[in-house]
Amino acid sequence: MKIIFLDTPAFAKQDMIDAFEENEIQCDLFSHPSYQDRVNASFESDFFKFVESDHYSFVFSFNYFPILSNCCQKYGIPYVSYVYDCPLTSLYSCSLINSCNYVFLFDKVTYYTFKNTGIQTVFYLPLAANVQRLSKLICPPELCSKLSSEVSFVGSLYNEDHNFFERLTSISDYTRGYLNAIMAAQQQVYGSFFLEELLTQPILNDMQKALPYTPLPDGTESAAYVYANYFLCRKITSNERISLLKSASEQFQLKLYTHNRPKDIPNAQYVGPIDWYSIMPLVFRNSLINLNITLKSIQSGIPLRCMDIMGSGGFLLTNYQADFWDYFFPNEDFVYYEDKEDFILKIRYYLHHDCERTQIAENAFGKMQDFHTFSHRVKAILNTLKS
Repeated sequence: MKIIFLDTPAFAKQDMIDAFEENEIQCDLFSHPSYQDRVNASFESDFFKFVESDHYSFVFSFNYFPILSNCCQKYGIPYVSYVYDCPLTSLYSCSLINSCNYVFLFDKVTYYTFKNTGIQTVFYLPLAANVQRLSKLICPPELCSKLSSEVSFVGSLYNEDHNFFERLTSISDYTRGYLNAIMAAQQQVYGSFFLEELLTQPILNDMQKALPYTPLPDGTESAAYVYANYFLCRKITSNERISLLKSASEQFQLKLYTHNRPKDIPNAQYVGPIDWYSIMPLVFRNSLINLNITLKSIQSGIPLRCMDIMGSGGFLLTNYQADFWDYFFPNEDFVYYEDKEDFILKIRYYLHHDCERTQIAENAFGKMQDFHTFSHRVKAILNTLKS
């Protein structure tokens, strides 16, 4: 079997290609600079030439691209999209209902958002890890000493200058106070998302004046969705990550692998960004505790970072995410915290209970190996296509 694989920047691209090949599926890479456009004549022409060059069973991409869906619909070939980003405005394109689509979503809340409106082209599929590759990585002794830590965090702090929320410079004092209040409330709550419904029309009007948002012609996303998920959620996540990591750094050895050096966490050891493919798994393996603090817009899904940690044999301490309970057991495969106090207590407890911590990491690794590799996901996709 041959498929077309849209060649775009994606962390797990090679892992997914390996998984297809493990299932005797050859991937031919198709690339085009305009893959994010909604309409582009050059993309359409080049795609049709490519698809005509051989016999392909379906087209695949990480994340969903309306232009690719519309091309597949015109040509009459199935389009498989495996979404790992949340939020993703392209899902609100009218093209989502194209009959060629098989759109796999890792966040169950997002899946039901579309499924409950009668859209039949969406499916739920959690993310995965290439456990075979991860387990073969060898860490030289000199690198192990550099990467070893009591606690590690790998990810963005969303503390870059001129992020979306900070660009709302002209909103009124009332609007700013209101937004700060609802963000503070949402930061304390896991398992329930209420930001969108609290963005009243007067608040949205003020935000629109400060930094207007207009959906693309084929887009159905609301202004409330965009402002809640892209503006407020990132700011909440920044606040939450910095607050929790600052507290952890004041009591434990903490290494930060992130792009921008944080001014508010002086006690942490700032390492900087690392290579996702070759170095990040070694960080997880050589850290006693690996932290996941989920981006607030991921309402229930298991982030790719968590799969990476568990698939690397690392111990995972995470916030509550409902989808974990479908596949893993708390305190057996992973540990979750409920608030800042619990976060610190759990770190302290598991730093002093080596056997429990090691057993939990081993349990998670075993389940990842048996049920949650990208090869397992390819088989699930193929079964869905057959049915």
